[in-house]
Amino acid sequence: MASLLRQIVAGPRQKHSETGLDLCYVTDNSKRYLVYSFIATSGPSSTYPQRAYRNPTDALVRFLDYKHDTNWAIWEFRAEGTGYPDSEVYGRIRHYPWPDHHPPPFALVPHIMASMRDWLKGPDTKPGRVIVVHCKAGKGRSGTAACSYLISEEGWTVEDALFRFTTRRMRSGFGAGVSIPSQLRWIRYVDRWTKHQKLYVERQIEVLEVHAWGLRDGVKVAVEGYIDEGRTIKNFHTFNRYEQIIVDGNKENLTSPTSPMTSASSHPLPISDSKFQAAETQRTASGGHETGGNAVIFRPAQPIILPTNDISIDLERRNKATYGWTMVTSVAHVWFNTFFEGHGPENHGDATKDGVFEIAWDAMDGIKGSARKGTRALDRLAVVWRTVDRHSSDGKPELPQIITEPKEGEPVPETKAADWKSAQHSDSAALGKDLGLRTESPVSVDVSKASSLRSSGSSPQQSEEDQLLGVKARGPSGEEHVSQGIGGEGQPTVMDPKPDLGMPKVKSPEPIDQDEGSKKMKDVGLGNVASVVGEMQKSRIDDVNGEKTGQDLETSREHFLGQILKEHER
Repeated sequence: MASLLRQIVAGPRQKHSETGLDLCYVTDNSKRYLVYSFIATSGPSSTYPQRAYRNPTDALVRFLDYKHDTNWAIWEFRAEGTGYPDSEVYGRIRHYPWPDHHPPPFALVPHIMASMRDWLKGPDTKPGRVIVVHCKAGKGRSGTAACSYLISEEGWTVEDALFRFTTRRMRSGFGAGVSIPSQLRWIRYVDRWTKHQKLYVERQIEVLEVHAWGLRDGVKVAVEGYIDEGRTIKNFHTFNRYEQIIVDGNKENLTSPTSPMTSASSHPLPISDSKFQAAETQRTASGGHETGGNAVIFRPAQPIILPTNDISIDLERRNKATYGWTMVTSVAHVWFNTFFEGHGPENHGDATKDGVFEIAWDAMDGIKGSARKGTRALDRLAVVWRTVDRHSSDGKPELPQIITEPKEGEPVPETKAADWKSAQHSDSAALGKDLGLRTESPVSVDVSKASSLRSSGSSPQQSEEDQLLGVKARGPSGEEHVSQGIGGEGQPTVMDPKPDLGMPKVKSPEPIDQDEGSKKMKDVGLGNVASVVGEMQKSRIDDVNGEKTGQDLETSREHFLGQILKEHER
């Protein structure tokens, strides 16, 4: 039964013929230019119910002992917890955790690379040593680390490293091994870091403004960054309606900012296009004009200071609903690093002190590592940033932190591990944001919401599970291990597509008092949930040109009932 569950969870990631485990050899020692093996595996578990459908830790250890004796060590990257204590792998483990579906804080990269290099090539190295990397699925975070090592320590090109990881880890036709845009951006950062003396300078950054083109109604824009050595992503600021400056007229009137201000005050920020400032309107307020397809500047009322170069812009589009609920129809984010965007590697570590990062909607990261983002929230955005000096407790300025890769024989810092038991809850907890119905929070109250689910964006792409399809097992020499599946030998099982639920075309009811609606939700019992769901499905839809189609609701309806039940149980 446990083997069947692991087969179902892994999907097309077929079992290794010798182990029954989900693992592959990314590199091996059969080639003259390599004297070690690099294994990628999904995260093992020592507790039930996870070990019933994931790699059992003891089975993985038995395989590694049998194949590689004492010449193996594990590098894990799970901020949600490993799922097993260090003692079960003889303490032969290195911890560099960061959150799932995101790139690593770049300050960790030199330490990860140095620790791997010392294990494989240090003065005490034995022939045939093996590195085992794992995250949760053994794909995004593991692939980022594996490719980074091949590039920085073995001299591989970015294309060759990504191709090798994809061909060894994924089945043909199931996408790339590393597919998240921000993780791919980080791998190219590693290539630039490697070519320019492996020097990295950590700085404190202020986000001055966020510019958006083609911004739709109801989009929440937040600035996030890493804290707690990279184990946690913190929301440093969410822009509210009072911090929006709308540009009248066509969105082309807003041009990219080119000259971030260098004075102490962040108001006003010079913009290269004079027409932009001339067309500037009043800040929106309660009951005022909402943005929709316009060019908009988000300018914070208070400085937004992040402790590192790593910055994330998080987008979420919300639509009006009743009973104190809101419908999320778009989710996307992007990570960038100001040291690399400021050309630090090419200038011997002296990166520019300010700059602008731009990205289009289609190039942003989707939901939980997938390409799925929901309806289009905007066309393009730009982030205006500058460095801010650090000061000690006595007010004296501090120099930026210079981080280099430790040399052989030098101690290599290691990150504190997350609580290994936390992984027991990670499968049931939502790791990241998703589409669907949510209760309004104090933060979201001050964010404008769209009046309907209509959007010019395309329908959702693949789900998170779709992005993990096709992961496969490989032997030491690169041979593919495939077991007989339902769909025939070597063929993945393809599930039938979800049927069209055919949401009815309805007209919006009269506005409902929020307090009365909230009280009504509290009084309802589980037996009446179905009727409440039906009522809320109707009430959350405004009449747009007299009709609504099922396709318009495709991004939200599959999450609707689950979210209602979850909130009711609370």
